[in-house]
Amino acid sequence: MTGVVAVTGATGGLGRRVAERLSAAGVDLRLVVRDAGRSRFLPRSEVVENPGGYADGAGFAAALDGAHTLYLVSAAEAEDRVQQHRTAVAAAARAGVRRVVYTSFLGAAPDAVFTLGRHHAATEEALAASGMAWTALRHSLYADFVPSLAVPADGRAVIAGPAGTGAASFVSRDDCADVAAAVLLDGSGRWDGQTPGVTGPAALPLAEAAAVVGEVSGLPVGYREETVEEAWASRRPSGHPDWEIEGWITSYTSIAAGEMAAVTDVVPAITGHPARTLAEQLRAHPEDWAHLR
Repeated sequence: MTGVVAVTGATGGLGRRVAERLSAAGVDLRLVVRDAGRSRFLPRSEVVENPGGYADGAGFAAALDGAHTLYLVSAAEAEDRVQQHRTAVAAAARAGVRRVVYTSFLGAAPDAVFTLGRHHAATEEALAASGMAWTALRHSLYADFVPSLAVPADGRAVIAGPAGTGAASFVSRDDCADVAAAVLLDGSGRWDGQTPGVTGPAALPLAEAAAVVGEVSGLPVGYREETVEEAWASRRPSGHPDWEIEGWITSYTSIAAGEMAAVTDVVPAITGHPARTLAEQLRAHPEDWAHLR
C-alpha cells in the first residue's frame, strides 16, 4: 500500500479503532471528521473537518484531495442514506482516490429483507461503477448492538422482536477493525472487487444471545417473540419516523429469514486470531451493557 489513507468516522466506534491500528502500523492518515474538536491525536495523521458529511459532495471531495485510499464507514441511518453514499462515492472518484474499502453488511442484496442490507447493496453497485478499486467488508450485526436491544424494567431486561428462531453471527467491532486494517495494509490487489463476510465464530438465536448478555452483566435478560404487527405497535409511540422503525423491525425479520446466520472464517484467515465470541466482546467492553444496570 502506498499514499495517504483517508479514514471517515474516525471519532466513532469503528473508524477510531481502524485509525488507531493504521497509525500504529506507520501509515500516513487523514482523518475526515464532521467535528475536529472530537478527534484525538494520532501519530502520522492530519485531521480534516467536513461538517457537511457525505451529502456535501464538494466538501467531501476537497477533504479527500491527494488521498490514495479511502476507508468509507457507512453513514448513520437516514432517509437519504443511499443518496449520501452515492454522493460520497462520486466525490471520492472525482478527488482522485484510487481505492475504497467500505463497511457493508452481511447478505447485502437489492431484495434483502433488512432495509439497510438494500442500502448497502446500492452502495456496492455505485462502487462497482465508479472506476475505483473497491472492497466491501460485509459485517454481521455488531456484538455490542445486542445489549442495546434489551429494555430494562423491574430488575430484568427483555429483547423483544419478530426474529423467530433465526440466528445471527454477531461480530466484534474489534475484529472488524483488525480485518479492515489488514485489508487496507495489503497492497496486492487481491481484495479488489471482493465482498468478504466478516462474522463472529457462531450464529446465535436471540434467546441465546440474551442469555449471554444476562450471564455477563449479572442481570436477568430474556427474549420475547413479537409478531410484526406487535413490533410496529410497540415502537410507534417512540415518535420515530416510519422509515426508521421499519429498519429496526426488519433487522429482526431478517434474522428470522436467515439473512444474518452465515458464519465465515474471514476473521481468523485475515487476522491470524480467532473471532471473538459475544461473551468475550461483552466482557472486554462492559460499557456495552452498562445501561442495563
